[in-house]
Amino acid sequence: MVNIEFSFECTPRFPPSSWAETTPFVMIRFTDGSPPSSRNQNDKRERVVKASRDITMNSKKVIFQVHRISKNNKDEVLEKAEKDLSAVKDHYIARLVNELQGTDFWKLRRAYSPGIQEYVEAATLCKFCTTGTLLNLDEINAMLLPLSDPSREPLQINILDYILGLADLTGELMRLAIGRISDGELEYAEKICRFVREIYRELTLVAPKMDDSSDMKTKMDVMLQSVMKIENACFSVHVRGSEYIPLIGSDDASYTLLGVPNFE
Repeated sequence: MVNIEFSFECTPRFPPSSWAETTPFVMIRFTDGSPPSSRNQNDKRERVVKASRDITMNSKKVIFQVHRISKNNKDEVLEKAEKDLSAVKDHYIARLVNELQGTDFWKLRRAYSPGIQEYVEAATLCKFCTTGTLLNLDEINAMLLPLSDPSREPLQINILDYILGLADLTGELMRLAIGRISDGELEYAEKICRFVREIYRELTLVAPKMDDSSDMKTKMDVMLQSVMKIENACFSVHVRGSEYIPLIGSDDASYTLLGVPNFE
């Protein structure tokens, strides 16, 4: 909504020489009806949203990089993914920190939450592929701490955004497990299966206590589907493909994804 403000000016700008020059004139000013502090807050929100989108886009690139992993290029792919993840932190997370540190950043949580969740997903995926362990919330916040000015309140990822990002991680691990099975790395796929199952088990204890307005219920349903897909894939290999395990991951076109021929 645009407001129109009128102001009347009766003082001539120059020494009057005629009646026309002393006639009052009207100045019209168009405003958006909001005080300057509100406009500044809206501008800040727009910058935060833009930073969040950049974090989301570049974190997805890290995840895509991890999915290029294979038996022969694991170290190379993960090294590149770690460098890309560090660039996300140093460039895009840093820009978000500069916008939010020293303020009540929780008020703008909904503006930057999607980007933070995607970053958590990318960081935890890299951590698991590198060490086989889970990157916890304290470790992530410790990584972000150097980005903040020591004299101001630092931006810290809250537990809700961490859990929501962790829930999304299981979908990427499901895709990774299926890829590892097709590449013949059955033990790695089973390791992923155990890891995802443990995450799901722990989050089932937390989800009922979370706010109903969060996306956790939907994410829990998707997470269960991911667990079942990994379990079914591993089960199929053990039951149907035990005689063909050495051929899994071969280039022989006569074998299916799991290395098992099509029997009628």
